[in-house]
Amino acid sequence: MDIRLLESSDAKSYWVLRLEALKNNPEAFSSSYEEAIKREFPVETVLKNLSTEGTFTFGAFNDQELIGVVTLVQEFTSKLHHRANIFAMYVSPKFRRLSVGKALLLTAINHAKSIEAIEKINLEVITTNDRAKNLYIKMGFITYGLEERALKINNDYYDSEYMVLFLKK
Repeated sequence: MDIRLLESSDAKSYWVLRLEALKNNPEAFSSSYEEAIKREFPVETVLKNLSTEGTFTFGAFNDQELIGVVTLVQEFTSKLHHRANIFAMYVSPKFRRLSVGKALLLTAINHAKSIEAIEKINLEVITTNDRAKNLYIKMGFITYGLEERALKINNDYYDSEYMVLFLKK
């Protein structure tokens, strides 16, 4: 397995994996698969996101296949510049339980540590996603809040847990 920062040449692979994520785990993302497939020029949007300053998307590869992703986004306003957020974490089901998620998250954390301004990393996780929550806890994240009924999919509600990792005390 190889982990690296995604490049423009990875945009199409990212989009394919993103659609897989939205289809397999709709409760884990605020976007829906149905909305995503209706987007015009989605790969171009991915290309733009991959080149946005302060946004770092890391991919895990098995041979040449993109099997997992995580995005680290640094806040850009002067009052929030000390914060970064983890978004869009996903590992393809057949590669789960092989420490791919841990390796991706560790890469994102280490990258955040390399940026002097970043003091903490925030993330949001659905409370029923025990595997992800346990990984975040093992990596040092702590819960600081709960939003009840954060997502509604059909007639089912999902609560979100807000977590933080302090890089500097």
